[in-house]
Amino acid sequence: MAQTIGSFRCGCSVERRWIMKMALILHQPAFRPQGRAKVGCKRKWASLTLVAVMMIGAWIAPAHAVDEIQVYNAEIAKVGEWTVQQHLNYALNGRKMPDFPGGLIPHHALNGTPEFGYGITNWWEFGFYVPWAIDKHGHFYSDAAKVRTLFVTPDAETREFFYGVNFEFAYSTMKFSETRFNAEVRPIIGWRKGDYEFIFNPIVDVGFGSKGEVTFAPAARLAKKVAENLQVGIEYYTDLGPLQQFLPLKEQEHNIYGVVDFKVGVWDVNFGVGYGLTPGSDRLMTKLIVGTDLNKLLPGKTPGSVPSAARRTGEKP
Repeated sequence: MAQTIGSFRCGCSVERRWIMKMALILHQPAFRPQGRAKVGCKRKWASLTLVAVMMIGAWIAPAHAVDEIQVYNAEIAKVGEWTVQQHLNYALNGRKMPDFPGGLIPHHALNGTPEFGYGITNWWEFGFYVPWAIDKHGHFYSDAAKVRTLFVTPDAETREFFYGVNFEFAYSTMKFSETRFNAEVRPIIGWRKGDYEFIFNPIVDVGFGSKGEVTFAPAARLAKKVAENLQVGIEYYTDLGPLQQFLPLKEQEHNIYGVVDFKVGVWDVNFGVGYGLTPGSDRLMTKLIVGTDLNKLLPGKTPGSVPSAARRTGEKP
């Protein structure tokens, strides 16, 4: 979401405002030197201010989706049935400063969310999340809730060309966002040919309110089926910044993940390790998504009795 830590996308104008506020504080009278060496001290304090601002600016950067690192592939729950997924993402080497004062520090933070989806028709799915995070000190934080509605081409998992669009709305808590209400528009465009698939999600995030912005954060996936119920691939996640003016490259987020998709019984698993390519990215991340059709967990159901719930991990039934 725009300007969230749960979705970890913060607009650069908020960061710049924080930097400017700190610079102004350092120049308040209480911080100004007095006496004969006033001019020399002013220069010294000006230099210190500049250094402080530069150091803060080096740490602060827009962030990417951490509670849900995933490329949507237009597969949805069967009509009248529920699916469940658990997302877990951990910053092995993340940014050491929050994206805004009082925000969650990404480094060594575990972000996750249980996600539930319900098939309304063969082209429409409703879903909701309850995101959370645990920081490096072991403190638990809730990010309230999100709801979404997903529209796709029917039977997308069997099509060579498929598409769709997901609309997501969130109420965020103060630890995760400076804007209480946020939204995401995620188009889905994909192609499959033989054992290969390519999927593109040109995501637009919106933060509502005086601190809100509209940012562009496209994601993509290229994968190959190498065995039954086994895929390997590359996923790419970005945050380019505000639509009206993208951030400089070094402040953008560019993360590349090596991923593998497989099954464990009735559970579909997507696991990946990601590396940040720019200073504005978390350097090393891991992600895990475990999901299934809830129908498969009912007594009397066998693993093969219900089509696969690898709705967005890219696996074909």
